[in-house]
Amino acid sequence: MLTSDRLLEVNRRTRRAPQGGWNRFVYNASFHLINLGDSAAVKAHQAMDERIRKQFEGGARFVPILTRKGGVGKTTVTALLGMALADAREDRIIAVDANPDRGTLSERVAKQTRSTVRDVVTKAASIGGFTDFSALVSRDETRLDILASDTDPLLSEAFDENDYNVVADLAARFYSIVLTDCGTGIVHSVMRATLQRADSIVIVSGGSVDEARLASETLTWLEANGYGDLVRNAIVALNTATQGTNLVKLEEIESHFRSRVREIVRIPYDPQLAAGSVVSYKNLKPITRLAARTLAALVVEGLPAERRV
Repeated sequence: MLTSDRLLEVNRRTRRAPQGGWNRFVYNASFHLINLGDSAAVKAHQAMDERIRKQFEGGARFVPILTRKGGVGKTTVTALLGMALADAREDRIIAVDANPDRGTLSERVAKQTRSTVRDVVTKAASIGGFTDFSALVSRDETRLDILASDTDPLLSEAFDENDYNVVADLAARFYSIVLTDCGTGIVHSVMRATLQRADSIVIVSGGSVDEARLASETLTWLEANGYGDLVRNAIVALNTATQGTNLVKLEEIESHFRSRVREIVRIPYDPQLAAGSVVSYKNLKPITRLAARTLAALVVEGLPAERRV
């Protein structure tokens, strides 16, 4: 990218002003003569940005977010991951709600359209460019686009793997990363289509014994059905805000998953997420944004940089 950091010779005149409280104060107090550079916190933030901004060649990357148990925060994790990616990256990110049980992903952002995955399938032949497609999605403050599922349970249940492939093919034309908020029905045909396209997966677990056990069983099912590579490269998002979390040893749950997947990220309790409504990324607690950014960096690092189209 054509950034000033890359193009300008660094000297006293071109070196940018430092970010971070004390370093910035010294810079201003010395009339710009003393430049200590960015603070450690700012450098850490920039390093995380660099990890999240990894570039890809050879088409879109697909990342399903799944689990076999409802109510563990799968939709919330999808929104957080998408927002962290969209906030740091300069390309396009979309989160598709493919939940056949009336998904609620679109309720995490301010709705700008009533269109759903069904409209994309119906209008697929007439979608010629990004402008046509963007009219069917809602975009939040981070530039994350969200494609809603059908609100009618009968229509949602009728959304099958052929429909998902139509949506996925179109999304792949316009976006670099496609997140899929999956339902809990792991043998549903949409899940098969989702996993066939997956470059990496995120498994969501709550902090209770039952929730962790079902998340582990999800990994076992994937391994038994030919998706062992996805399991080994998977990230487990451990939602510590679910009921019963304070009664169990989270370290033991993490130890179990660490023996099976690439990495684990704890998602902390946040009042804004607990409300279950529109999420404002900038108003999340700093520890929540850090968890979302950590998850985003780990997911991106597990995606192939190059691939034949």
